[in-house]
Amino acid sequence: MVCMGNICRSPLAEGILRHKVKNRQIPVLVDSAGTIAYHSGEHPDDRATSTAKKHGIDISEQMARQFHVSDFEEFDKIFVMDANNFSDVLRLARNHHEAEKVEMIMNLVNPEKNIPVPDPYYGGKDGFENVYQMLDQSTEKIIEAIIRGDI
Repeated sequence: MVCMGNICRSPLAEGILRHKVKNRQIPVLVDSAGTIAYHSGEHPDDRATSTAKKHGIDISEQMARQFHVSDFEEFDKIFVMDANNFSDVLRLARNHHEAEKVEMIMNLVNPEKNIPVPDPYYGGKDGFENVYQMLDQSTEKIIEAIIRGDI
């Protein structure tokens, strides 16, 4: 799960998906990162944490980190939140195989529409809830893809 700073959208996506795979006892590695290092070592934004908590998910111990080229080796899929994240991650891909791993997360819900998950950082608390709902839908599609064996 990748967004810009790894303190709002991608930690929520990580937390939601971790919660779902744990409840279904699906053994997968879930992580998140940012395309920039500005927030590395920080916990998620308090608004992201409180939104997740409202839905029974604890993301308070997550720590922001920057996306690394080695993530292409570690992960089968890399879901990004918007077109800028998509471009930034693709620039790091060393080959076609790595580039094929990168996907806009909302394309799972609305294929090929490239709908971004909006950055709620400068918005109000409702922005975080809206992002949570979007990510809840897309992570459910990820679960379905894992169960089908597509991921």
